[in-house]
Amino acid sequence: MEPELLRTLLMNVASTSRMAVELFLQLQSDSEESDDDIETPDAQDTQLLVAVTDVLSTVEQHLWARETSTEWWDHIVLQAWDDEQWLQNFRMRKATFMGLCAELAPTLRRRDTRLRAALPVEKRVAIAIWKLATPDSYRSVANQFGVGKSTVGMVLMQVCTAINRTLLRRTVTLGNVQDIVDGFAEMGFPNCGGAIDGTHIPILSPPHLASEYVNRKGYFSVVLQALVDHRGRFTDIYSGWPGKVHDARIFRNSSLFRRLRAGTFFPDRKITVGDVEMPTVILGDPAYPLMPWLMKPYTGKLDRSKDRFNYRLSRCRMTVECAFGRLKARWRCLYGKLDLGESSISAVISACCTLHNICEGKGERFSEEWTSEVRRLEDEFAQPESRANREAQERASRIRDALREQFDAESQQ
Repeated sequence: MEPELLRTLLMNVASTSRMAVELFLQLQSDSEESDDDIETPDAQDTQLLVAVTDVLSTVEQHLWARETSTEWWDHIVLQAWDDEQWLQNFRMRKATFMGLCAELAPTLRRRDTRLRAALPVEKRVAIAIWKLATPDSYRSVANQFGVGKSTVGMVLMQVCTAINRTLLRRTVTLGNVQDIVDGFAEMGFPNCGGAIDGTHIPILSPPHLASEYVNRKGYFSVVLQALVDHRGRFTDIYSGWPGKVHDARIFRNSSLFRRLRAGTFFPDRKITVGDVEMPTVILGDPAYPLMPWLMKPYTGKLDRSKDRFNYRLSRCRMTVECAFGRLKARWRCLYGKLDLGESSISAVISACCTLHNICEGKGERFSEEWTSEVRRLEDEFAQPESRANREAQERASRIRDALREQFDAESQQ
């Protein structure tokens, strides 16, 4: 008999037998519940039918389940790798990885089925982290871990969803505002609660409204807006807007803008600069609107005092640019033209930001080799230049001018 015909025949037999046993057991259960006087099948007959079906199901499974090896993960990575190998490949030491798995286990744990054993939580997380940290294809990751290609995609989204549901809100958070303010003050800017910017994440051409995702550099992207503290940790993120949309519009549509405008994002902590009252502010580039709570650089012709103000602001605002650089160097999938649906792209970006904060908080070493690896990709996917929005509120201008005069006076002492 032809092998293909035999394969089809055995699969049909196994499928039919399994359905028959399920129906048989259901009829048996119904009969026992409805009438005790009706004779029930012998238990040995039932056990025999189940055993036969299990055998046929095993035959069926061997026909459609690709034989793979898990030797590399089970016996080399888990048992032999040292912390340096974990750091280079998973961007974190083994202890941090296991702690992450423990946090995600209640959401990710699955039960074994009759046809196959469930992937352990640790292996699920490892598959997702490997895919996020490398430019490897789904097929390459599948071969690496001894799983199917479709399993990699499924596990990636399961893990990213679990990270966002379990860890995002308590990891990407404001934290101790006084520490942040003190940190930026040491860098030269008073009463500052964070630095804001946007970065473009390359994606494949979306199926709908593709032209809206083409940024000014000519490639498809979505925008990640982020606020960071003085240490480069994300305190607020907002992602998913098409690359064609201006940073200022994205900002005005974010919950961060609404909370800053309402005065609810930071504690009420004002200082006096000269004769001007100044709330806790964030720092942005010229693309952002000048607000009493958002300082941006002077543009146009600059005198010495304005140039000095811009220098201090720029020095503090570099924290957000450095944070984006470390984020993308750790999680190289963000340079790999994400091949995902629109909602899935935002989930992956948010998960990467959460993992960034976890690594920074745990003191995971950042390797400069990762930065050099992505420089070629940075050239290919250059960030569009920001366009200035020159409209400024009068009060915001007074705050900025007062700061400029104070910085100028300090330099002359």
